[in-house]
Amino acid sequence: MQPRDQLTRKEIEVATLVWEGLTNREIAKIIGTTEQVVKNYLRTAFDKLGVWSRLELALYIASHGGVNWVSELGLDAGSQAVNGEVSRVACASR
Repeated sequence: MQPRDQLTRKEIEVATLVWEGLTNREIAKIIGTTEQVVKNYLRTAFDKLGVWSRLELALYIASHGGVNWVSELGLDAGSQAVNGEVSRVACASR
């Protein structure tokens, strides 16, 4: 069992959005919560993965399949919804 197998769906979603380059505020809007809750998800994901920062989290994801890291966990459907939301937020914020 790899450390990433311990992540919850929300932690995976938040981690993926961080890897995509979104801010905590943008992530909070996408998942319908507050920035503080996003920070909580990140803190627990950092602990589970053994990373210390958003950069290390992004590097972890990149080294474990990048775009495909979610599909390797068997969560394709969720990642497609996340990617659709990312596109909308990225366009809206520009």
